[in-house]
Amino acid sequence: MLIRIVHHLEEGFIALLLVLMTLITFSQVVARYVFGAGFAWALELTTYLFAWLVLFGVSYGIKVGAHIGIDVVVRQLPHTLRRAVGLAAVLCCCAYCVILLVGATGYVYKLYSIGIEAQDLPIPRWVPFIMLPIGLALALLRLLQVAWHTLHGRQEGLRLADEAREAIEAVEADETIEAIEILHPAHREEKAP
Repeated sequence: MLIRIVHHLEEGFIALLLVLMTLITFSQVVARYVFGAGFAWALELTTYLFAWLVLFGVSYGIKVGAHIGIDVVVRQLPHTLRRAVGLAAVLCCCAYCVILLVGATGYVYKLYSIGIEAQDLPIPRWVPFIMLPIGLALALLRLLQVAWHTLHGRQEGLRLADEAREAIEAVEADETIEAIEILHPAHREEKAP
């Protein structure tokens, strides 16, 4: 139950960021081209929201297997070797995340201690930049989950999006629908109003 709630919160937060970016950009376009004025803070806020969307989306992409990778060689390996290579790749990603997390945390702390304000928004600059360590920590958490599942044999490493397979499946689905419509012309007539 809790996992489902967290999953919906993640999706909802990503959707909220996208909606906010769209509304701010649309209102800026209307204000500029219809009323001849704009908001000085709109571009900066949209940039921060986009950065939040990307950083939050990285961990969500790891979770749902939406990242693209080249694994044509790894797929040819035996199952146990595939798992070992997958685990090594996940651990390399974890190391990279830790390096970035340490750097991002130090950077945000320096922004906090210096007290610099954002360029156009009246907020301290560390507030929007706090998403750097948060996003990297979430990505590290997801990578550790993948490593755990790989160690216990529930996964072979990172689940990567397979665009080629998805395209083939889409074509096969279209061909199946066309074959049904050819074999059952009455079905086609019922669908078309």
